[in-house]
Amino acid sequence: MLDPAPSVRTLAAGLLCACLASAQAQLPPAGGGALPGQAASPWADPALALESLPRPSTPPAERGTVVPAQVERWRREGQALEHGEGAERDAVKAAQFYCRAARYGDAEAQYSLAWMLTNARGIERDEAQAAHLFAAAAEQGHAQAVAMAQRLGTPRGDPPPCLRPPDEDPPLLAQVKAGPPQVLLPPGGGRPSPFPRPTLLPPPPPPAGAPPQIVRFVELVAPEYKLQPHVVLALIKQESNFDPLAVSPKNAQGLMQLIPDTARRFNVRNIMDPAQNLRGGMAYLRWLLATFEGDLTLALAAYNAGEGAVERYRGVPPYAETRLYVRRIIAAINGQRAHPFDVGVAAPSPMLVLLKARLGQAN
Repeated sequence: MLDPAPSVRTLAAGLLCACLASAQAQLPPAGGGALPGQAASPWADPALALESLPRPSTPPAERGTVVPAQVERWRREGQALEHGEGAERDAVKAAQFYCRAARYGDAEAQYSLAWMLTNARGIERDEAQAAHLFAAAAEQGHAQAVAMAQRLGTPRGDPPPCLRPPDEDPPLLAQVKAGPPQVLLPPGGGRPSPFPRPTLLPPPPPPAGAPPQIVRFVELVAPEYKLQPHVVLALIKQESNFDPLAVSPKNAQGLMQLIPDTARRFNVRNIMDPAQNLRGGMAYLRWLLATFEGDLTLALAAYNAGEGAVERYRGVPPYAETRLYVRRIIAAINGQRAHPFDVGVAAPSPMLVLLKARLGQAN
């Protein structure tokens, strides 16, 4: 290509310098302030430079029972403080409200807190913690969280404090030292639960609307699996409301809502056959009770969310559905939280082994 005339080169250089000067004048100040005539970004304050962003402290444990309406209020408080809607913007307080709601399974709060941590929106960036929060929200079906969880990959390390089970429902193992255990006599043999039980109430009657033929079958067969019939009936009520044709959006089927993988695992050939479905569900519940050494809260949570989720979160997973599921069944069986278990069915969960060692109760 021919070299342009010197006069053309001079004119082009002059125009380039003028453009650079104009662009330089439009750049924000080095401290992060807004351009003249523009509103300041809420996260562009020099005091909030990335290296000095605050790390919110974990909120203290709640007192008393926390109902879903309270969890929703915490999430709304967090949204108002994050976005300055009806309140002065405060990222630290927003994160703390999101944390309180996240512990109780609010997927939107889990996603919002993870987003703040990923993008350093007024708080210190922490993608490791965000990965756990995105994963928890994704596991509950939060669409945006699914995409973010895929982007950040498999969470590493222990779940953050905002996803650990609330102090109101610690594993029963942590309560053993509270007093001498009052064991339950195992139906049909097996090993009694070592957990204390404050009150020994009589079993509740069958749930309202339970078909007599199903009640009779459970009362006859449950002892074969070393299960108490009233616990099995309460679980069926919650799972399918005694509808043998029930199928969930996640393809859980029948009276005890077995998914195909679980059915195969416990030798159920016809998942929609009521008798086979009941036997398969009882076999799974027996296995879970052995895995979690008679802790009904953990076994029921695992029946709903999977034993892997219970072990990963070291307690009831931070899923709103699972927390409500466990609460309803425990209430239906008069607050019973311990159940005899068959030690020969499964080895204890590694989570319980670690907890025992921490409590100085290892065998």
